[in-house]
Amino acid sequence: MNVPEDLRYTSDHEWARLEGGLVRVGITDYAQDALGDIVYADLPAPGTKATAGQSLAELESTKSVSDVYAPVDGTVVEVNSELADAPQRVNDDPYGDGWICVIEPTSPETWQSLLGAEAYRGLIEA
Repeated sequence: MNVPEDLRYTSDHEWARLEGGLVRVGITDYAQDALGDIVYADLPAPGTKATAGQSLAELESTKSVSDVYAPVDGTVVEVNSELADAPQRVNDDPYGDGWICVIEPTSPETWQSLLGAEAYRGLIEA
């Protein structure tokens, strides 16, 4: 499984990338593989309040529907609208074109409290 070193992770298999004070969010390679072929993405609207550990979006696959949880508290400032027409991008490129949304965190330092790559690898290998 691909686990980039420059990202932070949740135990629910979301990744978070700090970008100039904002946090870009997606699901991990492990999560997209477990879900199977993603056929629909229900994304939050810009302005939605995000609460760490609470559902932020839903991804529907040929196997099931799965929640995407917010890794940090804050406000959604951008969503990946391209997923409406091409939800399979989450499968094809989970750490690139398959991102879910961007959150302006209430406290940017909360990003630091997420799992590092080594800890996340330990979680998925357990």
